[in-house]
Amino acid sequence: MSCSIRVIALAIIRRPESGELLVFEGKDPGRELTYHRPLGGGVEFGELGAETVRRELREEIGVEIEVGRQLAFFESIFEFNGDPKHEIVFAYECAFADPGLYGCDRFEDLEGRGEDGIWRPLDDPTLLVPEPLTELLRSSA
Repeated sequence: MSCSIRVIALAIIRRPESGELLVFEGKDPGRELTYHRPLGGGVEFGELGAETVRRELREEIGVEIEVGRQLAFFESIFEFNGDPKHEIVFAYECAFADPGLYGCDRFEDLEGRGEDGIWRPLDDPTLLVPEPLTELLRSSA
């Protein structure tokens, strides 16, 4: 069990024509739960959140992004695979540097974890995590 607090930065990328959100689909085996989460990851020492989302998107799916405004900063306390977790989350409005990428339906996970980037429709009932994102995205749509 991990008792540390993880700081993460997430890229909020929406398809301009539909408003769909770029996410990966994950599974929590402890709860037999499928969820969606925007791409991004852990902030490294000395790295700003905006730098994190740029690096993570390069590492995860091999794309360059432009980072816009910080949309939110919040805490998320949850359980994953039976273990308690605590994250501090920076969420940034982002866009692809190459607008042609919005036409892609899937972005291969270059890290080999099976977490391909997919577009999540606005009305998708799959749990969106971290959970505070649901209200944030609803109010900024």
